[in-house]
Amino acid sequence: MRLDTVWLIHRAASQAALRQARRSAETLREQGVRVAVAMSGASANPFPGLLADEGGPPDLAVVLGGDGTVLGAARHLAPLGVPILCFNVGGHFGFLTHERKLLSHGGEGEQDLWQRLRDDRFALERRMMLEARTDRSDAVYAALNDFYFRPGLDEVSPTCVLELEIDGEVVDQYRGDGLIISTATGSTGYSMAAGGPILHPGVEAIVVNPICPMSLSSRPVVVPPRAQLAVWPLGEASRRVRLWNDGAHATVLEPGDRCDVRRSPHHALMVLLEQSPSYYRTLTRKLHWAGSLTAAEPSPN
Repeated sequence: MRLDTVWLIHRAASQAALRQARRSAETLREQGVRVAVAMSGASANPFPGLLADEGGPPDLAVVLGGDGTVLGAARHLAPLGVPILCFNVGGHFGFLTHERKLLSHGGEGEQDLWQRLRDDRFALERRMMLEARTDRSDAVYAALNDFYFRPGLDEVSPTCVLELEIDGEVVDQYRGDGLIISTATGSTGYSMAAGGPILHPGVEAIVVNPICPMSLSSRPVVVPPRAQLAVWPLGEASRRVRLWNDGAHATVLEPGDRCDVRRSPHHALMVLLEQSPSYYRTLTRKLHWAGSLTAAEPSPN
């Protein structure tokens, strides 16, 4: 991998991430690398400014934060084909990140990490993404984890009615707190919290998961990656629905508006440093599954 230009994206409001970004920037600059450091968060989107100031995308984006910081980077950098290397610095679950200790890989510390990348001693994992469009505008919204539809008004009951069409066929009308459409990557996020299945990230598929449906027959379904989905809010004019992508607000839908969701032509390119990464080991560690804790206990003598 060429490392002529590197962006260091650190989580907003995390002093640990900021300190690590500054240390890494100093190391890279000593090696002759052009470095840009920027903060990313719910109210801080650095990517349009970086692209304008730097004149083009970097060879590598290093994300220092949690999954939310990674998701923001993926939405903006996937269309540009920029590899993303992520470290859990100041984050929480960190399903998409490496442990921070890998920043000091090997006996030579951080210097060894950058040389390892130059020597191509890593793997690239392509993660499927989704895109959504509405008939109200030409805007295209991207998501690595999920899109979800939730009622848009606080002064009325937090329920909505959403009609779902798959490949031109009306499948169901969901009455409840909303609807989640996620990738396999997003299956361990909001979709899992709403009772959806966990999919291995190597599975390219789309999970459709109702949020607190009023009908017991409304269940999560998994559809092929090429499926074309459309969602319509139904009901009175006041029953607006908000569309969210990866936890960020995208737009508002009026009853009768159409929102099309499909697989994105772009993939998020995630840099993997572990030689034999195990998704199941990550699950057992992050979710604290009881079986993994039992297996870790020493056997009695």
